[in-house]
Amino acid sequence: MSSKYIRNRDGLEYSNLHKLALDIVEHGLYAADPYFAVLKSVKRAGKTIVVNGMNFEVYGSVHVIGFGKASKRMAMALYEVLGDLVAGGVVISPEGSERIGPIDIVVGDHPIPGKNTLEASQRLLRYLDEAVHRHDIVFVLISGGGSALFEIPADEITLEELGMLTRELMKRGADIVELNAVRKHLSLVKGGKLLHFIKAEKVISLIVSDVVGDRLDTIASGPTASDETTFFDAYEVLKRYGLWDSAPSSIRQYIERGMRGEVPETLKQGDKLLEKVTNIIIASNRISLEAMASKAKESGFNPLILSPYIEGEARHVGKVLGAIIKSVKELGHPIPPPAAILAGGETTVTVRGSGIGGRNQELCLSLAMTIEGLGNVVAVCIGSDGIDGTSPAAGAIVDGYVVKQAREQGLDPLAYLENNDSYTFFNKLRRAIITGYTGTNVNDLFVALVC
Repeated sequence: MSSKYIRNRDGLEYSNLHKLALDIVEHGLYAADPYFAVLKSVKRAGKTIVVNGMNFEVYGSVHVIGFGKASKRMAMALYEVLGDLVAGGVVISPEGSERIGPIDIVVGDHPIPGKNTLEASQRLLRYLDEAVHRHDIVFVLISGGGSALFEIPADEITLEELGMLTRELMKRGADIVELNAVRKHLSLVKGGKLLHFIKAEKVISLIVSDVVGDRLDTIASGPTASDETTFFDAYEVLKRYGLWDSAPSSIRQYIERGMRGEVPETLKQGDKLLEKVTNIIIASNRISLEAMASKAKESGFNPLILSPYIEGEARHVGKVLGAIIKSVKELGHPIPPPAAILAGGETTVTVRGSGIGGRNQELCLSLAMTIEGLGNVVAVCIGSDGIDGTSPAAGAIVDGYVVKQAREQGLDPLAYLENNDSYTFFNKLRRAIITGYTGTNVNDLFVALVC
């Protein structure tokens, strides 16, 4: 496979082992590419659409709606497969406006919804109302960023009020589940409620997951999935973060009405509306790791996927992964060399310094210090979206000699780690990986090759 994603890989191939590690990562990025994921998942046979082995007969028209950072490339691929079956659609993207066949690509706001998002969302719902009929099929293309790009606030709540509350929750440390519990209950389209606006009896959601664990109710706030949270949960989150009393009155009143049962809840399991939807994850961290494992095995390595759910402080995770590499190298446990150790997820960095870096490079720096002196070991960690923290890099590639190389150049690895300056460190050593924005996001990908 020729290099498609890593722009500077010629300068990173220090050995055949380095080259293979980069090849394996490229396979993971290819599996995460929304365009190729749709081409792989969707086929057409006359008036039959086949999605991951499931047949859908077309009796009426096919419509395409979508929202998210990957939605435009998903729409391009879907139109390429379905061609004249597609009657039209509206897809909301952070990129520019254009048309893909009969599908309108319109601009929304990200990461905080604004005027563009509201206008684009209203246009999407208007299309559903005017163009879609009972016997049609509606494809919904969902990916990360969809929460901000597609939004219709409930009742008298304004987007400004919603944006302010979202920013405050994020600032105070609310996690994605807490954030979504609030957002879903202040929206007319999240938490399965988009299905209220779709008259078609068959809805197929194609999903690129940017959420650790691939929870359908969390990706883009689950517009076509059931939701287990309640208005009371939304109230509890706002109380927990000290925001209930200062929240706009429109938000407090709407949540209070919800807790009294005066306005509809999000869709719950067993709701009849959910019977018409098929939610299919076509790209995810797990799918990318499986593609990477397949490439490693084909290259003669014993692959081991540790987990697609890795979370925690990046430097601590780097230490643990380094310890596993040592165990494989010196003890042949939990898998004997030649081994490919694979993992994914999304770590975090507690910023205390003033440097330039990101979670993947910080993980690699910590790992490099842990495996110092080990021969025939190469490790790569990158963000699949091509963006690692405040740096222009996606991640880094390391081996057992990086720390020695750094010290020979007068660089103190620990000082760079303490200053959260991992990009500066790896850039000086020509170990930073540059991809640019990849157009997808399935979280972070890690591989270590041990011979």
